[in-house]
Amino acid sequence: MENILEIYSDYLLCSTRQTTATGLSALSNGSLSHGRITRFLSGAEFDSKTLWLKVKPLVQEYENPDGCLIFDDTRIEKQYMDENDLICWHWDHSKGRNVKGINILSSFYFYASIQGDSNLHIPLAYRMVNNTLCFCEIQTCKEKRQSAVSKNEMIREMTAQQIKNQVLFKYILADSWLALNNNMRFIAKNKKFFIFNIKENRLSARDQTARNKSQWQNISSLDIAENIPVKVWLKDLEFPVLLVKQVFKNKDSSTGTRFLVSNGYTLSDDQFTTLYKKRWNVEKCHKNVKQNASIASSPTRSVRGQSNHLFASIFACVKLEKIKLAKNLNYFAMKAKIYMTALKVALFELNSLKDNLIPA
Repeated sequence: MENILEIYSDYLLCSTRQTTATGLSALSNGSLSHGRITRFLSGAEFDSKTLWLKVKPLVQEYENPDGCLIFDDTRIEKQYMDENDLICWHWDHSKGRNVKGINILSSFYFYASIQGDSNLHIPLAYRMVNNTLCFCEIQTCKEKRQSAVSKNEMIREMTAQQIKNQVLFKYILADSWLALNNNMRFIAKNKKFFIFNIKENRLSARDQTARNKSQWQNISSLDIAENIPVKVWLKDLEFPVLLVKQVFKNKDSSTGTRFLVSNGYTLSDDQFTTLYKKRWNVEKCHKNVKQNASIASSPTRSVRGQSNHLFASIFACVKLEKIKLAKNLNYFAMKAKIYMTALKVALFELNSLKDNLIPA
């Protein structure tokens, strides 16, 4: 089983088209049968615990007490497949609409060395949002699905597991949809520090006097200067947070405003910015698994088969991370190198087929 996982994950890294059991069997010249690959995908039980056992040696080699845990989710579109507990409709904030597919919540470990030549960003854990609860919406009378466990509960479970695994980290970074009071309480209780983007309409008080009088106002309406961290109180949160207002320019030259909060009361504006920028590394990881590890290319239709294919894709990205650290190549340079080698072999094979042809 372990050997098939190694071969299958390598196949995902090398493939430039849809990945199938038939395709891998043909690639192995029949030494690995179609049936054996199918049984592997439908019979194995890979999960987040399996992933941790795979990445543990690498993490322990590079981890640092100032490391970061980064949480985010991504969607794998499967618009032509039948709905099930795994493949269903999920809200995609980047598109502003629901999309049909698989929703994965991931925890990544990131540490940037001072030299900058051994930056580690690697998946530690993941959860697939299985919408197993069916209900009927009263307004539309349409059947809908919902997960029995919320994403925020998953976040707390994964954080607790990483603490139990004794992973060295100091900060937890996430977008505004995870900046809930329960998450902040949990992180502070476990003596870690969060840096969250927070929505402008969150109710807050500038000082404890205003808090005691319930004089709440939206964060966006607070009279605070740009780039100067200040302590504020959030409604229904028992401890203050450090808030910083940042104004930035978008690609289209328009101006945007971002508010960041943390329980690290000594953070400067530069530290806020430097640390939160690390969160964008999760986007690189999501892009990597989609473009370089064939995560969306499996035609299998069963929940187990899709789940194991997703695990193999994530494991394939772990392999890329190891190569990156050893060879000092980025993910896409590695993929381009593999693709160019494949083209050379294909060209050689074409020329051999053209030998002894009658001249045109």
